Amino acid sequence: MIRFEVLATDGAARRGRLATARGTIETPVFMPVGTAATVKTLEPRDLEALGAGIVLANTYHLFLRPGHERIRRLGGLHRFMSWGGAVLTDSGGFQVFSLGERAAGRDRAGPGLVEIAEEGVTFRSHLDGARHSLSPERAIEVQEALGADVIMAFDECPPSLADRAYHETSLARTQRWLVRCRDEWRRLEDRKASEGPAGGGWTGASGGPGGASSPRYDCSLFGIAQGGLFPDLRARAIADAAALDLPGYALGGYAVGEAPEAMWEGVARDAPLLPAGKPRYLMGVGTPEDLLAGVAAGVDMFDCVLPTRTARNGLLFTSEGKVVIRNARYADDERPIDPACGCYACRTFTRAYLRHLFKAGEILGLRLNTLHNLHFYLSLMREAREAITAGRFEVFRRERVEGWRAVGRG
Repeated sequence: MIRFEVLATDGAARRGRLATARGTIETPVFMPVGTAATVKTLEPRDLEALGAGIVLANTYHLFLRPGHERIRRLGGLHRFMSWGGAVLTDSGGFQVFSLGERAAGRDRAGPGLVEIAEEGVTFRSHLDGARHSLSPERAIEVQEALGADVIMAFDECPPSLADRAYHETSLARTQRWLVRCRDEWRRLEDRKASEGPAGGGWTGASGGPGGASSPRYDCSLFGIAQGGLFPDLRARAIADAAALDLPGYALGGYAVGEAPEAMWEGVARDAPLLPAGKPRYLMGVGTPEDLLAGVAAGVDMFDCVLPTRTARNGLLFTSEGKVVIRNARYADDERPIDPACGCYACRTFTRAYLRHLFKAGEILGLRLNTLHNLHFYLSLMREAREAITAGRFEVFRRERVEGWRAVGRG
């Protein structure tokens, strides 16, 4: 089971420490997203060098390909991807609803693309249109098979701007699903405890797969509070989830259609309502400014595909704002991406070269862009932790945000 302690506070902002069986993680922390058991373009040793102690993998994608039972047979997700740090898996609920539309053209005469019932959801794979089902119990079973350190409850993530009646109905069902997730998690953890250790062999990311079996590690379940932009629904969801006394809690359903200012306002209101002694996770968020707004509200954990996805599209984050490296203005630019950055890409290559790689479609360009953006995000969180400890987080936040806004890049 994970252990969490708050080491320092500055207003609502918190510096903490999250201890897992695979290492201790300083918070606030940004978790790089490794959707299909890989952070695109990077190796595990790259992530280690960047200081990423925890990554996120996606239950929906791994459930469909290569399958959770195959990953279990191959020794679990850590061995499968040769990663010695911690792993958090989401439940797959968000992807069921957001990616289901990709299968719409495959069988337009067929039944509804995503069918929601009390038992769970039936959906069509975005890969081949095949029909699958996920229930709260099944989502927990899949994540336990993957062997993640932190697993997430199965929920529905409605668009934030959906009407109140929809949010009320969805939230009530999600809360019932949360109880079922809790019960299934306890059942599976009790079963593992009764079976005893499975044997050793894992030697960590740099040591290779080791023996034929891997040690069992406990999975810690986080509950998710939904409720859209309705303060009373959010407060109710948080209170009901907190009553279950889970190892950690998340705010879901932000950054799904609302304006950034509405999200910041909601997170600032909702995050302090989450249990103070448990890690707080803001799911799927976001921009550097979003992260600092979340830290200011007392959030401890973040994930988002933004830094890696934009890197592959040629958009880079710097201390002076955004750089769109594909633009012609950088064709003869001999400066690094960010003179204030110490990442490998900035220490070694010019903007002109990175633009050339991008325009030529070279994989190295995508890799260097990704290294830089993740270095930027992880450094931002490290600097935020230092600012909280020094009691100057708001000053730090204001200086960073004003710096990004003052210098336009493109």
